[in-house]
Amino acid sequence: MSQGPRSGLAAVSSALLAMSRHLEVRDVLKTIVASARELLDAQYAALGVPDDHGGFAQFVVDGVSDAQWKAIGPLPRQHGILAAMLHEATPERLADVRKDPRFEGWPSAHPDLIDFLGLPIRDGDEVIGALFLANKNCPKPEGSCGFTEEDEELLGILAQHAAIALTNARLYERSRELTIAEERSRLAHELHDAVSQKLFSLRLTAQAAAALVDRDPTRAKDEMQQVATLAAEATDELRAAVVELRPAALDEDGLTATLRTHVQVLDRAHTARVTFAARSFRALPAAQEEAMLRVAQEALHNALRHSGAAHVDVTVDRRGGGAVLRVTDDGSGFDPQSIRRAGRHLGLVSMRDRTSGVGGTLTVESAPGKGTTIEMEVPGG
Repeated sequence: MSQGPRSGLAAVSSALLAMSRHLEVRDVLKTIVASARELLDAQYAALGVPDDHGGFAQFVVDGVSDAQWKAIGPLPRQHGILAAMLHEATPERLADVRKDPRFEGWPSAHPDLIDFLGLPIRDGDEVIGALFLANKNCPKPEGSCGFTEEDEELLGILAQHAAIALTNARLYERSRELTIAEERSRLAHELHDAVSQKLFSLRLTAQAAAALVDRDPTRAKDEMQQVATLAAEATDELRAAVVELRPAALDEDGLTATLRTHVQVLDRAHTARVTFAARSFRALPAAQEEAMLRVAQEALHNALRHSGAAHVDVTVDRRGGGAVLRVTDDGSGFDPQSIRRAGRHLGLVSMRDRTSGVGGTLTVESAPGKGTTIEMEVPGG
């Protein structure tokens, strides 16, 4: 805060905004640690999330290179000062952590920590993490701590907001896990309803062909042709389901490549013509790209399974700093006045939840006999 109240407030605001931008727990932890170290001008910062076995489920550091971190070895256990912050839920501000009676040492490759400031991160009465800084970048008189009461107060504010950001990220990940479980259940039903029926038909047709081989070879040949057709359709159905269940890695291929592959598979697997186009699109944060992919998959599923559409078009476009996804079909459509009933049937609730979860908006345009357009807009990162 030495640069004055205005610059100090701006730094705090930037740190809090940075924390609120992320939805993945690991990303939130990294942002908290980096923000704390920069805000309080320390050489090192770390944040540990405890597990139930005396260790840490996650431990994130800032100020240590990857090579240094690898040389240090396994994650630390809950002991010494870290254990005190977690179990007693009290702040710790020390001139020399090495001289504290609770200090139990560290691995030989560990950097030398001297002055120390640590606070528990609390969600109500539960301690969900321990955040600490070491080696303040400032002159320190002999035996004094570089971290001040003002630093401790500032870190306390950051820790309170860190608790909110970390709790929100955990809720997001749990929600996503539930959504994935729901999708797997839906795909299991789809496989049973579509692929299993085709395989059953294939089996009956093959049996009929076998019975006709001797007495009516011509009909047997026709039945075998039908077997080949059914087998090809079952293969396409399986391929479409697998692509939907485990799409190409967004981190490696990006949204447009993943969507293009998905659309190509669906175009082969269904009688409807399915097309894809991307215009002026740029990469988005991972959470937004995943949400857009899942909304596109749900909208395509509705169009191909329920609407009777002959054509389905998928587009992604740049809009401002973000992007817009549009899935349009020429199918039967539905009455927007019956949106609650249609929402349950067509998965619109899930699509709206995914969209709002990444700060976007979802628009649904439809009318009986007029087709449907699903448009999802996200702000970008």
